[in-house]
Amino acid sequence: MSKAEVTMEVGNDGVAVITMSNPPVNALALAIIAGLKEKYAEAMRRNDVKAIVVTGKGGRFSGGFDINVFQKVHKTADLSHLPDASIDLLVNTVEDAKKPSVAAVEGLALGGGLEVALACHARIAAPKTQLGLPELSLGVIPGFGGTQRLPRLVGLSKAVEMMRLSKSISSEEGYKLGLVDAVVSSEELLKVSRRWALDIVNKRKPWVRSLHQTDKLGSVSEALEILKISRQQAKKTVPHLPQHQACLDVIEEGIVHGGYSGLLKETKVFNELVLSDTAKGLIHVFFAQRATSKVPNVTDIGLKPRNVKKVAVIGGGLMGSGIATALIISNIYVVLKEVNSEYLLKGIKTIEANVRGLVTKGKLTQDKARKALSMLKGVLDYSEFKDVDMVIEAVIENIPLKQKIFSEIEKICSPHCILATNTSTIDLNLVGEKISSQDRIIGAHFFSPAHVMPLLEVVRTEKTSAQVILDLMTVGKAIKKIPVVVRSCTGFAVNRTFFPYAQGAHFLVNLGVDLFRIDRVISNFGLPMGPFQLQDLSGYGVAEAVGKEFATAFQGRTFESPLVNLLLKNGRNGKQNGRGYYIYEKGSKPRPDPSVLPIIEESRRLANIMPGGKPISVTNQEILEMILFPIVNEACRVLDEGVVVRASDLDITSVLGMSFPSYRGGIVFWADEVGPYYIYTCLKKWSAMYGNFFKPSSYLEQRATKGIPLV
Repeated sequence: MSKAEVTMEVGNDGVAVITMSNPPVNALALAIIAGLKEKYAEAMRRNDVKAIVVTGKGGRFSGGFDINVFQKVHKTADLSHLPDASIDLLVNTVEDAKKPSVAAVEGLALGGGLEVALACHARIAAPKTQLGLPELSLGVIPGFGGTQRLPRLVGLSKAVEMMRLSKSISSEEGYKLGLVDAVVSSEELLKVSRRWALDIVNKRKPWVRSLHQTDKLGSVSEALEILKISRQQAKKTVPHLPQHQACLDVIEEGIVHGGYSGLLKETKVFNELVLSDTAKGLIHVFFAQRATSKVPNVTDIGLKPRNVKKVAVIGGGLMGSGIATALIISNIYVVLKEVNSEYLLKGIKTIEANVRGLVTKGKLTQDKARKALSMLKGVLDYSEFKDVDMVIEAVIENIPLKQKIFSEIEKICSPHCILATNTSTIDLNLVGEKISSQDRIIGAHFFSPAHVMPLLEVVRTEKTSAQVILDLMTVGKAIKKIPVVVRSCTGFAVNRTFFPYAQGAHFLVNLGVDLFRIDRVISNFGLPMGPFQLQDLSGYGVAEAVGKEFATAFQGRTFESPLVNLLLKNGRNGKQNGRGYYIYEKGSKPRPDPSVLPIIEESRRLANIMPGGKPISVTNQEILEMILFPIVNEACRVLDEGVVVRASDLDITSVLGMSFPSYRGGIVFWADEVGPYYIYTCLKKWSAMYGNFFKPSSYLEQRATKGIPLV
């Protein structure tokens, strides 16, 4: 490991080049911040130094403050781990120095990295450099002066947009906005920056202290109006995230009372936010996502991933066409196989529509879309399979059919070809039971729509080789997914952990709780929609089939609700035919369908679980807990069985696969925040009242009674 250090070289021209080095992204570790102070102090003392250029080693300026420090703060609740960089380093040492500084920026300048550059008196950037302040995505606000300097350089509206959306811009756009003073080639970067610094000394270029600029802020009344609109937008789009409103408050302080006053408030608010539950949750998810790429006995044994250039996808339905789309837009050739011309044409048209949709949303250019579609070939037999690097089977959940396909492709494909299945519930050992290459069988469980959803469950069997696991993880990253390695079991990690979600909701409805109230409670908690609206979306056929799968696998601890079957008999299938729990009309939000109430009453009569035949009385908090605590309970079983590598993998799969609110840190992290003992006692009480569906797992019981966190 290279150590974090700051070096300084003084040239014959009198310019001191101060270089930050902390691979891979030159994060502002405490040692880097201390090194900057030290080198600046030396540069100020030396008579042979006229000006300073600050840069980063290895083609990157800085990826921002080292957020490992936040984890230390969270563990200790001790803010003294945070450096005093905003005033001490960036105002007193850099901005108010008697010698000018120029930032020579390349690759990226994000978060604290950009804030260091903002405190300099000019910024020269290489082409395509990323510039941004993404701190709000971690539950905090820019803490090194970004809330004050960025609006003064690019204007208030653009600065608010960049911070609120955690959106970076290119150096070319930065130049147009006034954030960057010049864009020059990487080869010329240091030379131009040195010359620019000397031009400031010699008064040929302006000496700009960005904290004191006000011309781009407009009048106070205009600025306050922009902030008011931004507040309303934030209230509407991110009501659960306090850092958005806090950031706008801090910006306003600087506009009304001056930049220095804004900096003081920024530091105070930053210190409050860093200890908030939101920051703890989001920072945990950030590290949880990074941890997924480390898999013992796979990523740590010196294996190199093989190149996967061509993939065969079997089945052009909704899932197969989504997978094919994800591959071709990432420059991987796809051979799409279907059983007849009609299905094949339908699959290709779906892929074309997917690609067009990405162009419409601005996620793909026309040129890239054309190139992507040129990488797709449709076939009706296996003749093109001889040279593919991987096959992904995405047909219906039918064991004999999947076994037949795998027997056929094993004979045709090369002996190195990866044999993957997109099954969501079937045990992989059954899928590959009839072939000899057991070590090449792997699950590639995508989530629908596959070209949009970010999670990929990489499902291993006891026999899957480490090489094949590594190869699929690498393909996952290449197609911009987050691959999480899990062991094979019914439902794998996500669907297995969350099977009590819909079942708990049905349990409550059959106990007499209002169905629409349940959905509201879950939405208010932060999930995008409640369990019943989600069921409307996925269709009741899926709900019924999956319910049976789990009832068979986990006998004695599932709840089989009569409601779904009654809905199907009533000719309803949710959003698919416009008749579900909700009414779906084009151009308007789903609204509760009162005609479903008699069906619910019939379900309650058949289920017959209401105590004394009367609806139970529950608070919103109890509704939330009776739905989420059984999920925590199942997560405990998943951890106990070693389905995932680590508890934080379940957190990331819950966030990416089930849209569990990321600011709550994922299902296991949230459970630890609530308290395992409290969850255990609630489940124990409900299991005594309502039966085994709520019975606490032995893992939860052991942890709770011994006071050990679930993680």
